[in-house]
Amino acid sequence: MEVWKESEDYYPLNAKKVVNLREMNNERGHECGPIGVFDSGYGGLTILKEIRRLLPDYDYIYLGDNARAPYGPRSFDVVYRFTLEAVRYLFSRGCRLVILACNTASAKALRSIQQNDLPEIDPTRRVLGVIRPTVERLGELSANGNIGVLGTRGTVRSQSYDMEIAKLYPDFTTTSQACPMWVPLVENHEANDGGADYFVEKYLSELFAKKQDIDTVLLACTHFPILYPKIRERVREDVRVVCQGEIVAESLADYLRRHPEMESRCTRGGRCTYLTTENPEAFSSLARIFLDEPVEVGHIDL
Repeated sequence: MEVWKESEDYYPLNAKKVVNLREMNNERGHECGPIGVFDSGYGGLTILKEIRRLLPDYDYIYLGDNARAPYGPRSFDVVYRFTLEAVRYLFSRGCRLVILACNTASAKALRSIQQNDLPEIDPTRRVLGVIRPTVERLGELSANGNIGVLGTRGTVRSQSYDMEIAKLYPDFTTTSQACPMWVPLVENHEANDGGADYFVEKYLSELFAKKQDIDTVLLACTHFPILYPKIRERVREDVRVVCQGEIVAESLADYLRRHPEMESRCTRGGRCTYLTTENPEAFSSLARIFLDEPVEVGHIDL
């Protein structure tokens, strides 16, 4: 279970209280650090972009495990092991809070890390995912409860969205469609080319052939927002097309408001560090697709 709303207690945001908590943490030697954002590759940059747009004052470390991507075809055990290694690394860099900006990692590793590893590593740290906060918003977005989920093969096969939607909205119907060509199109700089039109049309046609009255389509892969314009053009006007970035950013802001004890341990300087397990130059080049700006990237080994 994700811990965006781990407690029913509501902590109103009080600037003075938060400042005092931060000072107390520093005086007591409690570690403060940046917010960690992890993805198996590049797609999580669409999540980070929206988080930084909404919460620009905080410090962030983005880690892409590009050397071992993609995670989708890998087993639950392997994804769990790789994700835990990344989380431990981000903790070693001072992060008290880590966002798994990866649908596959959220589906295959988050629960185990939250339940089995955090209590042993440090029960005051938190790891949050992207599936639960995304699903929570569907109730207010869908008028008829018919949800379409577009994702990678790994995310679709995991049925994570199907199960989470059924848990929160048992009357909803979920129809999923794997879109295996969309990530390669984005990463090969072909999202705006004519060749992408064929595969966008193909997977959307297959989705709506399964259920015509879908009124909300969720882009359940962090690469897919790059294809949003083409997707939007090819669905009915009354169909909502939902990207995760804005939802996750708003959920994080809400989480920090309700948990000033965690907010006080997140440093503020407006800085962002980018790290990859692969070639930094290649990462920097592709990052432009997702961020619309050049970035300096460091290399690490996990």
